[in-house]
Amino acid sequence: MHIGTVISTANTPSTEKFYFVLTENASVKKGQLVTVKTEEGNLIARVSDVIKTNPYFEKADSVREFERSGKSLSDLFPSERWEYLVGEAVPLGVYNDSGEMQRSFIPPSPGEKVYLACDEALFKFFGLDENGLMVGKILHHDVPVKINMTRLLQKHFAILAMSGAGKSYLTTVVIEELLDRRDELGKVGVVVVDTHGEYVGFAEDEKYMHKTKIVRGSEFKMGVPSLSPQLFAEFIPQMSAVQKRELARLFAYVLEEKMGKPFDLRDLMEKLENDRIIKKVDTRNILYTYLSELNSTGLFGYYDNPPLSELSRQGELTIIDVSDLTSLKEKQMIVSYLGRKLFEARRMDRIPPTVFIIEEAHNYAPEGVKKESAISRGIIEIIAREGRKFHLSLCLISQRPINLSTTALSQCNTHIILRVTNPYDLDHIGKTSEGITRDVLKTISSLQVGEALIVGEAVNYPLFMRVRKRRSVKAERGIPLEEAAIAYAQKRANASSDAKAFM
Repeated sequence: MHIGTVISTANTPSTEKFYFVLTENASVKKGQLVTVKTEEGNLIARVSDVIKTNPYFEKADSVREFERSGKSLSDLFPSERWEYLVGEAVPLGVYNDSGEMQRSFIPPSPGEKVYLACDEALFKFFGLDENGLMVGKILHHDVPVKINMTRLLQKHFAILAMSGAGKSYLTTVVIEELLDRRDELGKVGVVVVDTHGEYVGFAEDEKYMHKTKIVRGSEFKMGVPSLSPQLFAEFIPQMSAVQKRELARLFAYVLEEKMGKPFDLRDLMEKLENDRIIKKVDTRNILYTYLSELNSTGLFGYYDNPPLSELSRQGELTIIDVSDLTSLKEKQMIVSYLGRKLFEARRMDRIPPTVFIIEEAHNYAPEGVKKESAISRGIIEIIAREGRKFHLSLCLISQRPINLSTTALSQCNTHIILRVTNPYDLDHIGKTSEGITRDVLKTISSLQVGEALIVGEAVNYPLFMRVRKRRSVKAERGIPLEEAAIAYAQKRANASSDAKAFM
């Protein structure tokens, strides 16, 4: 559809932007994608702004004088006939007749016709895949955003947005796509650390309950025989070298004594009490205190829960719901153990290719804090650097990217960004997200709920989209405030009526 013509101004057309005047009755929206012919091929550009102008109203002093006289310009002159729209467009790239994509090095010529980009061209231009994960539609266009699974997951991805912008909703859509994927297209296991209990709705949905396993934080267990002294040292970063050495010796002794039988922290503590090799009482007492503190968390037992066979299953979802835990340290310990378990299992090819999704990732891999407050940061950074070799994919979800480990975030080669307004976070996103230009960065703060920008490895060029509607049941803990208030009032009313009936 022909919508306008490229015009010449003092500094445009250029390789950075151009202007076009819209034809009569044509309409275009900010963010829409247009195409124009250049010497290199068909240029795709994003409309960065739409300007309405009228030469009759260009001179402020003339308009003011007419207003003083009590008359209007519109009464004396046919000013409405001279009103028109001008579009400002930013070139994204060029595709030629053979379908090759490249950057734009030559601006369009003044006088060239501007058209709305067709659906087929956009699908190909952004590198979308018919067999990809359908997460939404290109903003202002009826083009499905089907992202190639390998391009999205192979080199990790991050979902970044302020609270309430739709991070969990988008994550739910991604999980649905992974669970609904056909066998012949390849399926992965999905493991989610659910900080606020926002994904438990999968277990209540008839379509997904048979594919979903939920483990509450209070039910999560680390089998002590499968632990290592090094992991204990990570849980207790303040341990001295002597204490680590003695703990390793005791652990090896108990392991040999049990001969394959299960044991827990109480067995270690008992062995420590009766140990006569440790000469210093302080060393024994401090080690006992450390082990007692770990045991009090309730996270340690004879066996793992969930066991490795149930942790990651092809085409299925495991939710570790830590919303019932209040201690951030305990949550970090769970993430640290999970990460190491998944990483080692994938190295040995004992579980299927897996996506490890971490909600509120800035709490588990915080930037600029000591090890004592970042127990799980180390393994998250290891997975970020090396996980792709073993097809262990990482998805980091955060509302404060500036507080998230730069090492981990920089290894996420695809960023899906919803609305962000904090200037520090915006600046950080601009520095860490490849391909974000100044005009795109400014648009991020004005995105509506459910609108997102995809930038990086998963797409050829930065792509704005609207997230599709979810198919799964929404978790009760994720309902709007109004609904929660009504539900609570109804519950109280029912309880009151039951009490009266009983009396």
